Amino acid sequence: MGGSYLVPSWLWPQEAREPAILCRPSLVNAERINQTLAELSQIGRTPAGGSNRVGFSPEDLAGREWFLAQMRQAGLEVWIDAAANLRGRRAGKDPGKPTLLFGSHIDTVPSGGHYDGCVGSCGALEVMRTLNDQGVATEHTVEMVVWSNEEGVHYGKGLFGSRALAGLLDPGELDAVDEAGVRLADWVRRAGGDPARIAEMTPPPGTFKAYLELHIEQGGILWQRGLPFGIVEGIVGINRYDVTIEGFANHAGTTPMDQRRDALIAAAQLIQTVREVVRSVPGRQVGTVGFVHVFPGAPNVIPGRVTLPIELRDLSMQKIEELAAEIRRRAQAIAEREKVAITIEETSSHDPALTDPQIRWQIQQAVAEMRAPALTMASGAGHDAQAIARLCPMGMIFVPSRNGISHSPEEYSRPEEIACGAELLYRTLLRLDRT
Repeated sequence: MGGSYLVPSWLWPQEAREPAILCRPSLVNAERINQTLAELSQIGRTPAGGSNRVGFSPEDLAGREWFLAQMRQAGLEVWIDAAANLRGRRAGKDPGKPTLLFGSHIDTVPSGGHYDGCVGSCGALEVMRTLNDQGVATEHTVEMVVWSNEEGVHYGKGLFGSRALAGLLDPGELDAVDEAGVRLADWVRRAGGDPARIAEMTPPPGTFKAYLELHIEQGGILWQRGLPFGIVEGIVGINRYDVTIEGFANHAGTTPMDQRRDALIAAAQLIQTVREVVRSVPGRQVGTVGFVHVFPGAPNVIPGRVTLPIELRDLSMQKIEELAAEIRRRAQAIAEREKVAITIEETSSHDPALTDPQIRWQIQQAVAEMRAPALTMASGAGHDAQAIARLCPMGMIFVPSRNGISHSPEEYSRPEEIACGAELLYRTLLRLDRT
């Protein structure tokens, strides 16, 4: 990347906004995978043209039922595991060999798009169909999975199905209650799972040889560079912190400026500090403050209390912790200067998950077979692959998302790019099967 400059897409001339398609599929059925994706998009479709299949919702259940039918039609041995993941197996020639696992999710954020997760799930199904079309008998058993509640909108914690399989659920997580008073365990049961057996579902070491996941990039790098593939080197770690700033609420008209203990002024300085600290060192780390809650929230009252979150992401957990330590140090200086109290509490931490070098190499060789370019890159978003990395080596393939838009009805990947992603998944799987 040395010396390169990425022009923001909104500044491009019109003729440069559609990069040339540098890959054409030759093995998978491009029309079939895109038709499958189009049919899935009709379930939970919104008036704005997006998808609304929030995990463990009636729309999600309808989408899961439809997808199970497609898996059965592909001749797979299909079942729903204890965490309500949809799983489909195609037996290999040697039952003693570990299984090759691949898949993604079909649940969405509210009023999301048609591609996040769905491209990977439909791509996994297309791989199974192509194995059938080509009459391929794999050495290893191959298994596709559609993970449950990846987005985590419902009940507030993502990667539910993959974390359950990896034995990473939090104590008491199944007892969480949603806005309708329904326990998470009850929704899992409605979706065909068995919450009483989730603790038993983590497989022994060696069960899976590898895990592969195809996904849209959800960023603009591939689209801006006109590249058909990203080979993921790792999924970033994510630390989240809850911040509380306590000042003193007082009359806005009668309190002199030099006597105020304004929590919002301190919050504004802290937000700027997060940006300055994260940008103070080289690298691809990011920091975000997503919202601010101000109390009491009246125009004639000095804010006495503010709460806000801080989220830090990077491939290095050490760097995340160093950034957090510097933010805490500067927050203390802000607190002393503005005569407020600032507390920063870590609420969640997800370790980075690096992809396996040998799997990356096999993806690179499969890209070469397709005579296409690719970029090795990090994933700034979380994926089920980072949970499954606890169970086996994993790899991820990215395809472009137009203008880097995701979690939106405007989310879009071109049909050729989707089909090429499925073919790269297929070719990589065959290479892993032979090694």
